[in-house]
Amino acid sequence: MNITHPPRTALITGANHGIGLALTRRMLDEGWEVLALIRSAFAEDDPLIGQALSSGQLRIYKADLSDFGQLRSALQDINRHEAHLDLLFNNAGGSFPELLLSKQGRELHYELQTVVPYIITMELKPLLLQGTLRTVVNTSSNAFMMKRSFDPASLEHPAKFQMLTGPYADTKRAMSLWTEAVAPALAAEGILIRSADPGGNNTLRSGKKSGIPLWLKPITRLFFPEPTHGAGLLYQAALGEHSGKSGVFLIKNQVRPLKFTEHSSRILKDVQAIYEQEFVQTDRAQ
Repeated sequence: MNITHPPRTALITGANHGIGLALTRRMLDEGWEVLALIRSAFAEDDPLIGQALSSGQLRIYKADLSDFGQLRSALQDINRHEAHLDLLFNNAGGSFPELLLSKQGRELHYELQTVVPYIITMELKPLLLQGTLRTVVNTSSNAFMMKRSFDPASLEHPAKFQMLTGPYADTKRAMSLWTEAVAPALAAEGILIRSADPGGNNTLRSGKKSGIPLWLKPITRLFFPEPTHGAGLLYQAALGEHSGKSGVFLIKNQVRPLKFTEHSSRILKDVQAIYEQEFVQTDRAQ
């Protein structure tokens, strides 16, 4: 008797450019079905993407992830139309060139890189529990490794802004810290979660402002690898030698300790409160 297994399915946020696009292309090439949770469209001149869209191997759900209304609608659609999820890559993010606020009024790096990955993970738990791998990989960064201070109270509304090593680095650290803190509870339900640094990649796009300091841009263009490098590290974080571990932070596919873990529970409590009070309760009130 032939037993058919459902196709392996991965959801990737920020799937249409940079590291997310490279990861999407790799997963598609290996036969995965990919759900792309994105704000803007894929390039129209990519044959692999076009073929995958036509066949249904790649399915798009659109939302500005920093807008809770749009995010809620997209996540409802995913839960309504999809049967299971094996891998979740919370990959969307980026460094912004100035202090910006989300629609909810919080600093944009914090909303997009710390809060939203938690919301997506919690909302897609039912689909993950229907999958086989039941794994979440949060894209972190090594940008915070050299910082000697960290103030979780300033994450929502930082007093000052600095490119790359300011809110960007702090909110990536915060995301890795809540990842570590929530891991035991998720593991008890059968879900593994890790955060991983994709390393330095040349993700600069012509005509688009970024939070990469001016002095670093020529170095990035000349010496940083293509986004396939970062995609490979995220792929290994999900399916490589540490695939059975939960709560760990990976750099170059090696487990590295996190500093300031005394703040982990506080950060987790903060993102839980935002999720429950602004996302879930608002949904119920509608």
